[in-house]
Amino acid sequence: MLSIIIAFPKIDDANNMKNALIRNGFEVNAICTTGAQVVSIANELDDGIVICGYRFSDMHYSELNNYLPKGFEMLLIASATKLEECTDNNIVCLSMPIKMHDLLNTLQMMSYNYVRRKKKEKDKPKLRSQEDKAVITKAKLVLMERNNMTEDEAHRYIQKNSMDSGTNMVEMAEMILSLM
Repeated sequence: MLSIIIAFPKIDDANNMKNALIRNGFEVNAICTTGAQVVSIANELDDGIVICGYRFSDMHYSELNNYLPKGFEMLLIASATKLEECTDNNIVCLSMPIKMHDLLNTLQMMSYNYVRRKKKEKDKPKLRSQEDKAVITKAKLVLMERNNMTEDEAHRYIQKNSMDSGTNMVEMAEMILSLM
């Protein structure tokens, strides 16, 4: 689930933002007044969005962005003149005074991108270890020697049989090796 951390130097600003988001169906995990608090909470969570102001008592928004864990995105809310200084393309910016409609649309867009990114990561094939690669290669070599297959044919044979039986390629290669 997407985590939202709200961080502004003034606790009243953070609470107002939190209340507005909760009224509009968003779940807020934490509110903070310093960058160190944000980093500490973000390290406990998997990923999410940090909605923050330009400057904290202990750090600047760009420093905070550098300290955030990999799965976090930043939504910077500041005056238009301050936003001109924001050159990082990975930071989403909204200028003050903020319109609730713009904030909600931006958060929905960021949430959509989060879901898309998570789906891509999930669909990405897992890397095989050297041991797994060695088992598959050994099974291919056995098939090539005994059945006069090319390497591509042996690979396809292992792949097809693993899909047909509902096992992964490493397990199928191990079965082939145990049978031969």
